[in-house]
Amino acid sequence: MQQNNSVTEFILLGLTQDPMRQKMVFVIFLIFYVGTVVGNLLIIVTIKSSRSLGSPMYFFLFYLSLSDSCFSTSTAPRLIVDALSAKKIIPYNECMTQVFALHFFGCMQIFVLILMAVDRYVAICKPLHYPTIMRRQVCTILIVVAWIGSFIHSIAQIILALRLPFCGPNLIDHYCCDLQPLLKLACMDTYVINLLLVSNRGVICSSSFFFLMISYFVILHSLRNHSGEGRKKALYTCTSHIIVVILFFVPCIFIYTRPPTTFPMDKMVAVFYTIGTPFLNPFIYTLRNAEVKNAMRKLWCSKITSESKR
Repeated sequence: MQQNNSVTEFILLGLTQDPMRQKMVFVIFLIFYVGTVVGNLLIIVTIKSSRSLGSPMYFFLFYLSLSDSCFSTSTAPRLIVDALSAKKIIPYNECMTQVFALHFFGCMQIFVLILMAVDRYVAICKPLHYPTIMRRQVCTILIVVAWIGSFIHSIAQIILALRLPFCGPNLIDHYCCDLQPLLKLACMDTYVINLLLVSNRGVICSSSFFFLMISYFVILHSLRNHSGEGRKKALYTCTSHIIVVILFFVPCIFIYTRPPTTFPMDKMVAVFYTIGTPFLNPFIYTLRNAEVKNAMRKLWCSKITSESKR
């Protein structure tokens, strides 16, 4: 496919062309990216090291943090480096790789959020059957299915991207490679491809969001039958999940479920779900979760104690 294209590289216009604002973009998003990686790695290490966080909820949280780190890494480093570059050139192959990674880890986030909702539903609505239904083997199979589903989705996206012929303009009005901005550069009628994208990504985002909202509505409704303390703990956990779902899905739905039109705010909306949400997730899950905070405290206190003994 690539051999039929006269375009071998693209130029990303980024978030701004103003030199002063580009320096601000570099500083702000470097902080965001470092915070994302450190925060999610802290959760990953804590869950792996703590025996008290062995429940399915934290098993899925481990993979959410992993996909958050990878999802942010698929776009943030390029945005940060390009903020200080005079010409933001990205080779064709790297652009296609970024399309694949963006959709692979983004889809993985969606599947993990759905699994976390299922876990909370079983724990709260069917507590007696929870140990049987949410066994470790079952959770592992569900995660494997999520990886496979994400791979199939991203393969479909990259096949569509590779079918696009580029024979002229190579300026991408975005900070990363995605199919929407690439469609505007293709030397063909992209109406059918855009319908395929909306029916693929748009349906996945919208249906997943409505499924999650209905699931949490059912969960919150069933909390009326629980004791005061149990209701408070479950409500606290579900509220964290609902916040993450809204922060991630609302921008995705705005971007991926509409006709091929662009708005000035599109890039900032994309920044919010590709970089902002992965940055906020560790804070949401640690600041609102006493078990994670206590496990982190014990982990780092034990490390400090062992270091002082040396």
